[in-house]
Amino acid sequence: QVQVVESGGGLVQAGGSLRLSCAASGIIVSINSMAWYRQAPETQRELVASITRRGSTVYADSVKGRFTISRDNAKNAVYLQMNSLKLEDTAVYYCNLNLWAAGKGFDDYWGQGTQVTVSS
Repeated sequence: QVQVVESGGGLVQAGGSLRLSCAASGIIVSINSMAWYRQAPETQRELVASITRRGSTVYADSVKGRFTISRDNAKNAVYLQMNSLKLEDTAVYYCNLNLWAAGKGFDDYWGQGTQVTVSS
């Protein structure tokens, strides 16, 4: 059974930095795309950043130049470095992995979410 676990959230002042981590465990054959989403209260979940297996990245306009997504294929892990944090970055951040679990084929797996709170 595949598990996806995020870590690294917390409380930070505006202008500060945080680094989120996400790792998958289990019998994993391959991982395609890896992504971070976020959801603030009473809003829809939105894509923050994604990265393909080859390293191509996509960012939401609101985080371009401030956030950096990276991955470590050997560790089945994805990271989100968040700099120059703003109040509006406050949300629960979710990791999403499109991966091939042994015996199951490709499917999307989500982490449980990690809270990021930016204070003034």
